[in-house]
Amino acid sequence: MKEKIKILTELTKIRITFFVMITTGFGYIAASGLINIDLIFLLIGVLLLACGSAALNHYQERHTDALMMRTKNRPIPSGKLSAKSALEISLLLILSGILLVALAGNIISAIFGILNLIWYNAIYTPLKKRTPFAIIPGSLVGAIPPVIGWAAAGGELLDPQILMIAFFFFIWQIPHFWLLLLVLDDDYIKAGMPTLTKIFSKEQLARITFIWIIATAISSMFLPMVALVETEVIKYLIVLSVLLLSINSLKLLKYSDNSPSINFAFRNINFFVLFIVSIISFDKLIL
Repeated sequence: MKEKIKILTELTKIRITFFVMITTGFGYIAASGLINIDLIFLLIGVLLLACGSAALNHYQERHTDALMMRTKNRPIPSGKLSAKSALEISLLLILSGILLVALAGNIISAIFGILNLIWYNAIYTPLKKRTPFAIIPGSLVGAIPPVIGWAAAGGELLDPQILMIAFFFFIWQIPHFWLLLLVLDDDYIKAGMPTLTKIFSKEQLARITFIWIIATAISSMFLPMVALVETEVIKYLIVLSVLLLSINSLKLLKYSDNSPSINFAFRNINFFVLFIVSIISFDKLIL
């Protein structure tokens, strides 16, 4: 049983899909200022849908995964799970997830859930094999989950608040991926994937990524400007976190192959996003 659970968590990329659930919850709380039973079931539905999408991605990339050190031990290429079983699991998770999102939220939130599934599995996944810039349109995958939560809570889709939230998560996805690329580019090259390290040197890419990190930091400062934040203390905390992220990211400008700056920057930007989500959610819930 323990081994089966491990295989299932690997197949569903639970660390990534759990974050999708968190950002969906952020969108719901931003729109309603509530934590209720509808939100709980919505989050379960989104988690199931995201896990199904991740499992489908494993099925789609099973041949490429077998070529990379980072992914060759995944359930399908390692032989722990058959491709057919992975596909069946993914379809079951996807269908149950869509149904639960529709019931706990509404048709609009379910449509956005389906849109995200299509964008990730039918557009971004094959696009990765064609262009090293696939992450730019692919970042929409990170922007849509908070919209699902917002729509489920009855929020207006053209409200500046959700547009700014979606933009913030869209911008964050790009440096998040490029920081990974700086560490894992050899794997991508072995698998025949187009990478930016064939266009730019790692030093250049590190500097480009630094600019995108700063863009992510700046985009977070627009969140209070659309009345998403009311408490002055929260506004000051956002400014402080922006300054810390920017200062800590300066290490990327001195990139070297042996430098720990990439892993440090990766942890920093992810913690930054979680911090922003947490304090704004807290602000919405206490008012």
